[in-house]
Amino acid sequence: MTAKENLEALVRPTHEEAEAAVRTLIRWAGDDPGREGLLDTPRRVVKSYAEFFAGYKDDPREILSRTFEEVEGYDEMIVLTDIRFESHCEHHMVPIIGKVHVAYLPDKRVVGISKLARLVEVYAKRLQIQEKMTVQIADTLSEVLQPLGVAVVIEASHQCMTTRGVHKAGVSMITSRMVGAFRDDGVTRRELLSIIGLAAHPRFANS
Repeated sequence: MTAKENLEALVRPTHEEAEAAVRTLIRWAGDDPGREGLLDTPRRVVKSYAEFFAGYKDDPREILSRTFEEVEGYDEMIVLTDIRFESHCEHHMVPIIGKVHVAYLPDKRVVGISKLARLVEVYAKRLQIQEKMTVQIADTLSEVLQPLGVAVVIEASHQCMTTRGVHKAGVSMITSRMVGAFRDDGVTRRELLSIIGLAAHPRFANS
């Protein structure tokens, strides 16, 4: 069964069941869900979760389905930088906050730039790990547009290690996926890294 089929097969709890689960967690934490300050907390938490995890209801490939071919022969890379995102770690369900750089080298077809940001948003609004999210964005863009190359670079801070665990504030993680021309052509890759300001970063020093 594919990941998409797994999602479709899931039976979602009701709103009432979700609120009951929040009340259970409040009791587990040591507080009284019946006290005045917490009476409406379950409803608020469930409402916020609906926003945090809205990406499950959208098909990322459908977002990229409308493309444009009238580009007057444009054949240089297209880069959208510093796309801010907020996601949640699938291991601890705490925030991952950062930015995504998305680039592709078109082959006849382009997509509206807002769709690139929307693609990031759909995958971010799910329980995630940064590595998987990087691959999902790049591979979906490559599969749907079939460009000459795709690159995705994500820089993010993970509260699962800044506010708990090792408590290392100020630490950021960088992940990347290079496909096609961005993997095979060093000149193209270096041009992208220069555009997004990471040409001198140790991770890419030998690119």
